[in-house]
Amino acid sequence: MAHLEKVFRDPVHDYIHVENQIIYDLINTAEFQRLRRIKQLGTSSYTFHGAEHSRFSHCMGVYHIAKTITDWFTKSYPETWNPEENLVTQCAALLHDVGHGAYSHTFESLFATDHEAMTREIITAPSTEINAVLRKVGPDFPEQVASVISHDYPNPQVVQLISSQIDADRMDYLLRDAYYTGAVYGQFDLTRILRVIAPHEDGIVFRVSGMHAVEDYIVSRYQMYMQVYFHPASRSMEVILQNLLQRAKVLYQLDQEYFAQTSPGLVPFFENRQNLHHYLSLDDGVMNTYFQSWMSNTDDTLSQLASMYINRHLLKSIEFTQDQEQQLDLFSSEAPLLDQLREFVEKEGFDPHYFTGTHNNFDLPYDFYRPNSNKPRTQIEILQKDGSLTELSEVSPIVASLAGTIHGNSRFYFPKVMLKNPEFNQLIRTNL
Repeated sequence: MAHLEKVFRDPVHDYIHVENQIIYDLINTAEFQRLRRIKQLGTSSYTFHGAEHSRFSHCMGVYHIAKTITDWFTKSYPETWNPEENLVTQCAALLHDVGHGAYSHTFESLFATDHEAMTREIITAPSTEINAVLRKVGPDFPEQVASVISHDYPNPQVVQLISSQIDADRMDYLLRDAYYTGAVYGQFDLTRILRVIAPHEDGIVFRVSGMHAVEDYIVSRYQMYMQVYFHPASRSMEVILQNLLQRAKVLYQLDQEYFAQTSPGLVPFFENRQNLHHYLSLDDGVMNTYFQSWMSNTDDTLSQLASMYINRHLLKSIEFTQDQEQQLDLFSSEAPLLDQLREFVEKEGFDPHYFTGTHNNFDLPYDFYRPNSNKPRTQIEILQKDGSLTELSEVSPIVASLAGTIHGNSRFYFPKVMLKNPEFNQLIRTNL
């Protein structure tokens, strides 16, 4: 077979090199090309207008980082890294997000889909182009790639390169999202990290000489979550999108013909009979076209929510704690605080079921291994000069201050016009 050398120009990594025909063939499959039509950051582009980048470009970047690492391991660590793992690692990196759907996280909560399960199905289903390419390597190769993504692959080195607290996925999306949002918080020294990363019998470690680069990565990730991913305006758009799809789901039971004409790709999801083909037929552009058609619907709630989403008419919000959500008004009302706020919204002429919402965003920036927790994390190990391993937060006061601490907030969203209601504002000022 002739030597393959393809290059893809990338704003984050400069040139991405593809030298394996399997990787190139995977890139050219219909399922992978679909990722060009799905935004990496969903509704965040309504807040950071530069954030129009796709899941396609992110997956290419994760592949590039994984290839850089596996090439480095092959060259520098022949005793502890098996080069036969290179291709499965690179394929898993490239395909790790191939199951993401249109407006993935919002869609999943409403229609009970799971992008990780869809990723595994796309890789292992005999009907997909991706599966056909992977089977060229061997009949069991699709299952091997899928097992890396599901954390079941027997080699922890490979699994941790794709999914851990510092992996190829996170390193690319932080740099890429920082670049396209214009937020400098996500920048860190990737070049240095890729020089100090090393394979170890139990997984991946980082040499102590690069500890500060790893530390900087943890802080960058924390900053991006607080400043970009948890931005109140992006979350407002998520609430509108959630309520819009919920309203359409209800109305479908009353007028199936209308939705069959204006949004046929959603009908299988409304009827809870969707399959892989239905899932792959949806992307952000298809969904936005459906929303634009709903703007002229005779149902005021559906048309107004569709217009709000398409034209970026945000809901306003206030931050609240879980205790405040259930607390009674200080002036001895019988109803919990948020229920009282919803009553004011209803008096103003809005259905609170669709024009209010709560949105919770919380993140654990870093944690050491806790075997008894629900989801124990693989801690970041620092390789000392004497060959011993030390967990990162033990040698970094900055990371220690973030370890095990949950950051984020809960917000209550409501129509902007409510800010003109003196009783509504008084209730907020008195209790929040």
